[in-house]
Amino acid sequence: MMQFVPGRRRQVSLRGASVKEASRDELLGQVAQERLTRSLAKQAAASALFIQRVWRGRTVAREAARQARAEWDREFLIQEDPDRPPISAEAISNRMLRPLFMILRHSSCFIFPSQEAFEDAIRLATCFQLLLQSINNADQRFNYCSLALGFRDKMSKWVHQAHQVFRLACATIAKDGCGWREAEHASRGKSSASLEVANLPGLAMRIMVALTDTSTWKCFCESGQEARKKKADQVVLSLAEWLANGNGGLFLAVRAYLLANYPVPGIKDEQIRPHGRKDKFIVTASIITVMLRPLLLLSVASVEDRDQNSEGSSERVQFKASAARAAAQLSAHILTIPFLSQRLPSSLLPALKHPSALFPCIRALGVPISSLLVRLASSTSSSLNSQLGRADAQLGGVPFSAWALGNVVCLAMDSPQSKGDAGREFSAHFVSGLICEEYVQALCCLLDDLDPWLDVKRKRQREEKAVSKDNEDVGPCSEDATRGNGSVKVLEATIFQLLVESLRPLHHQWHLLQLLHEATLKGGQPVIDTAAGRKSVGGVSEPKFGLAVVAKLYANLLSAFAVLNPFGGALPVLNLLAFTPTLLPRLWDWLRTSRGLAHLITAEVEGESQQFHGTHMAPVKAVSDDKYGKTAGSRWAGAFGWKLRSRSRSTSTSHAAERADDLEGDEESSVFASKLESMRKASEGVPDDVVPVLLVFCAAYAHLLMVLDDEEFYELQVPFTLGQQRVISAMLNTMVYNGFLSSSKRQKSLFMDVAIRCLRSLYERDCRRSFCEPELWLAPAKGEPPPTAAAARAHEVATALEKMGDTSQAPALGAILTTIPHVLPFDERVQIFREFVKGDKMQKRMGGDAVGLGPGSIEIAVRRDHIVEDGFSQLNGLGSKLKCCVNVSFVNELGLAEAGLDYGGLFKEFLTDLAKAAFDPRYGLFVQTATEEGLLFPHAAAARLGHGLRMLEFLGRIVGKALYEGILLEYSFSPLFVSKLLGRYSFLDELSSLDAELHRNLVYLKHYEGDVRDLALDFTVTEELFGKHTTVELRPGGTDIPVTNENKLQYVHAVADYKLNRQMRPLIDAFARGMGDLIAPAWLGLFNAKEFNQLLSGGDHDFDVADLRRHTRYTGGYTDASRTVRLFWEVVARLEAEERCALLKFVTSCSRAPLLGFKHLQPAFTIHKVVCDTSVWAVIGGQDVDRLPSASTCYNTLKLPTYKRMVTLREKLRYAIKSNTGFELS
Repeated sequence: MMQFVPGRRRQVSLRGASVKEASRDELLGQVAQERLTRSLAKQAAASALFIQRVWRGRTVAREAARQARAEWDREFLIQEDPDRPPISAEAISNRMLRPLFMILRHSSCFIFPSQEAFEDAIRLATCFQLLLQSINNADQRFNYCSLALGFRDKMSKWVHQAHQVFRLACATIAKDGCGWREAEHASRGKSSASLEVANLPGLAMRIMVALTDTSTWKCFCESGQEARKKKADQVVLSLAEWLANGNGGLFLAVRAYLLANYPVPGIKDEQIRPHGRKDKFIVTASIITVMLRPLLLLSVASVEDRDQNSEGSSERVQFKASAARAAAQLSAHILTIPFLSQRLPSSLLPALKHPSALFPCIRALGVPISSLLVRLASSTSSSLNSQLGRADAQLGGVPFSAWALGNVVCLAMDSPQSKGDAGREFSAHFVSGLICEEYVQALCCLLDDLDPWLDVKRKRQREEKAVSKDNEDVGPCSEDATRGNGSVKVLEATIFQLLVESLRPLHHQWHLLQLLHEATLKGGQPVIDTAAGRKSVGGVSEPKFGLAVVAKLYANLLSAFAVLNPFGGALPVLNLLAFTPTLLPRLWDWLRTSRGLAHLITAEVEGESQQFHGTHMAPVKAVSDDKYGKTAGSRWAGAFGWKLRSRSRSTSTSHAAERADDLEGDEESSVFASKLESMRKASEGVPDDVVPVLLVFCAAYAHLLMVLDDEEFYELQVPFTLGQQRVISAMLNTMVYNGFLSSSKRQKSLFMDVAIRCLRSLYERDCRRSFCEPELWLAPAKGEPPPTAAAARAHEVATALEKMGDTSQAPALGAILTTIPHVLPFDERVQIFREFVKGDKMQKRMGGDAVGLGPGSIEIAVRRDHIVEDGFSQLNGLGSKLKCCVNVSFVNELGLAEAGLDYGGLFKEFLTDLAKAAFDPRYGLFVQTATEEGLLFPHAAAARLGHGLRMLEFLGRIVGKALYEGILLEYSFSPLFVSKLLGRYSFLDELSSLDAELHRNLVYLKHYEGDVRDLALDFTVTEELFGKHTTVELRPGGTDIPVTNENKLQYVHAVADYKLNRQMRPLIDAFARGMGDLIAPAWLGLFNAKEFNQLLSGGDHDFDVADLRRHTRYTGGYTDASRTVRLFWEVVARLEAEERCALLKFVTSCSRAPLLGFKHLQPAFTIHKVVCDTSVWAVIGGQDVDRLPSASTCYNTLKLPTYKRMVTLREKLRYAIKSNTGFELS
């Protein structure tokens, strides 16, 4: 009987009914899980059975192989009786080769060290020996090669076995240098047969040579066997085709052998390599022979078949295709070995230079090597990389294209590169029969292949340069990191240096001249339609070989050398292009007659053909002037909106060419402006075949302009006349300007860079000594001026991006202002400069600095007779705080403060007087140049004076403050000094303004035709300072380096560089450092040297009285019609220029007119009426107002009494402006 328990739930037993029933999904899940378990169990059982079956099969196979080894050893290895009868050919095929192939397939015969591998290597060596003995047997019964002919099944069997022998031989070659060395050590103390293992690579080579050369098959050497021998040749050709297709791994094996046995000269090699092997040279020679044999056999077969009847045309095509594949294999696997020509013994190189081997390879490299590798095999690239040894793995970061480039260049030279005395090169030439068109095409393809890698390297170099600059600012890095990065960089620099060394023939003059000669013979002239200059081969358009193709090669070399050459960059190529005779004129002739640029020249010039007067240009046959109606010069001029005007001009210089005609604006400039819209495409619109020619021309000419002196440029007019220089300048100016507006500036950045460099060189030379009309430089940007504020912001963005190293994202206007600001008028650039200052003042004001009148200004008191010293002591320590407002009070000779408050005028007076005193040559810090203008340049001894550099830095701040506040100073600086302040490099001709005598001597030495050794010069200069002579070396060890005819140009520019750059660097840096505290260097980049002086000190030492009168205000009752005012302007007009400047300084504290006219004088020039009572009787008696004029320089106000007579006004005015006082005259 059940008891009820309170608080507990009653349990009722219903048998299974109390169990919770599973849902349908749960039941299905359980079924699926059970099914999966059963499936896995079945798979595990099947796997176990399979493993057991494989293991049993493997065991049985190994046992069978062991038995086969034992039987093979008993028959062929153990019996070493020299009197043993020869083995029949059938026995070799059936009982020796077939079992051996099975044995080696189930063993690790090339994995060392192991006893089994060593024994299999002995068997393979024995097999090769027996095969060689059989091939050398004249009896066909015992000659294995006799099986190559006969029934089809026997021939197929023989060919298959020959393939297997080749595979084993190639594997043997690939392992030479590592495995066989270990086998050689393991063979010590063994039987005499085991010693053959050490010579296994040699045996492999001998067997491959024998099997591919029917002349070694003794069974066919007897008379009457000619027909059979001919059939045997066909079998050998089939073997050559098999090898040419990449089967057997011949080329990969040769690559591995050369990498393992021949290290790179000049790079420390930590890999253990075989040394002292006596037959190494013979084995290597045999390997190269076997490697080249498929290509040679197939090439000869295709030629012989072509010479016979046409029935074998299909076979000839097949042989030709196989030969091309062999050349591709050779190019991809062998010519991409790093420093192949330097690795191999020189006596082995002629085999690779043979025309039948080299020329097909060059032809194969006429396509991108990446495409070549893909075509050969998908695993080729990984196979090539995996075969680099431990030492050669250091070279793995360089693309295969670079190694192929160096190897092709070295192999294409007929003589080794060598130098004679004093660095003179021996004459060299290409290998006989080289087709320059294919050679250049191959080099261009390889260089194009390098472009992505070069871009990565170039970007990394920029980043490393930026990081190193940041590290200099932050502090030194850890020693371990510096040492690690340094070792990697040293290794990379060594590799790049060796690579550039292998490319040395490319920047030899004979190399370029021979290519130009071939291009001339091919008739490579510019064509009307670029498509007409191309020939179709197999459906692929190829460019016609000519000057454009040669230019493309050297354009690519400029880019490659800039990255690869650690010591000099692209300088060797630039020297070649700039100093090769007639190259620049030929390039210009090609460009000016290129009809590929016709779509850029849309403006039509009416009238007859217009020639440059005095321009001596050789006619170009490619384009007829009569046909096109105008010369190249007029077409270019028409494109840029200019026309040429003949103007007769006499000259007294017999050796100089007549100056070209001046360029003037066309009367219909608006029409030209609308037609020039097509030029907005710039480099984007230039055809691809023209871009390399333009690039090479600009790079070479910019480099030549660095060393071209004024006599050559202006008098002798070489290499171009001044008329041509104008056309070149106009072309580059317009093309670069519109290039920034185009969308292709990123893709053709190198072209833009060299064009900008050449344009700047021409523009700076024109600034120093004009040869172009000023309007020529302004022509591209004619039209509405850009908004000043927008231009200033664009310039700031472009400057910031330039510091980051990414100029491709810069806005077009900003890029123009930072690179070619001269295309905008000077007035517009001055307004942009003032906008920079305005924005900077706004930032200072927002930061709480006092940049105007008011509290927080800096108060100073200076003595007029000690203005420089007082200014230096009170202002020098301010640095960039000098941008704040400075209030000045003067102390006169009596030690009393002068009357008046400084609202800007006194500070202007202080600044101009301080500059006038400090820049005075008698003060000792600056000297005047020998030119007529007497411009200023820092004294060379200023750095040796006490506080000399600090004083120069202070004066730099004073100049910066004047520019910042728009205050004009009295003195102007030498263009040489200004160019240094603007961060520009100075060259030989600028030395004339500093030391005319030294410049004349250097130019004389440059053109000296005798033996320079007679002058007894060396690479030193002697300085005289304070009576003491000091010798300075121009280069390390310069005392022991005599100046010769070969290095005199280097000496001339080394002296100029020392005088213009090195000697003055501390002085320039100090001045620029001070000026940079107030004026950003990028702001001054808007101006050239002449414009800088104009920005600093205004224009001429006089002003336009009418302009001043137009912008004068009158207060106190005066008007422009007042009697005293009219007398005043008559007096001012009759004053001397010096007196007028003194008047202007008396009123405004500055003797120069505002830069952009009196319209921009703030506050405006004002004449205030000062009423003076004079009795009528005094006036009748001839008396006038006795009071002197006074001035308020703070407000640019002249306080003029009411004079009645001109004489009185003139006398009082002269007295006032000469007294050098202001308020005290009141």
